[in-house]
Amino acid sequence: RILGIDYGTKRTGLSATDPLQIIVSGVNTIPTPEIFEYLKNYLKTEEVEKIVVGEPLYPDGNPAQIHHLVIGFSRKLQKKYPNIEVVLHDERFTSEAAKAVIFNSGAKKKKRRDKGLVDKISAVLILQDYLGHL
Repeated sequence: RILGIDYGTKRTGLSATDPLQIIVSGVNTIPTPEIFEYLKNYLKTEEVEKIVVGEPLYPDGNPAQIHHLVIGFSRKLQKKYPNIEVVLHDERFTSEAAKAVIFNSGAKKKKRRDKGLVDKISAVLILQDYLGHL
């Protein structure tokens, strides 16, 4: 499996491929302070060979405000799990695209305002985009 992560200051969205790395599904949205505990438990039950972390960039390609936090998170991930490759992947426009996916799904207004759902779908879009560039 490949795990996709949309890291945020409050919440972190997670997605994963199936074992054959063909289909990407949303896994969960976790409060960011709990992400390493969640990953520890997840990695006990699922075999993951790579983690793709969304790299926050502005439309012009410059690093976004939380870029340094994502770099720190990625480094900590690599240190904790040296046998799993950690890669950064451009996540520009994924939050807007995730909102469009939710809107186009016909979801009710309350569901469209669910920021956790946006984060999870953003993680799916990051991982799908990554796989499309392989």
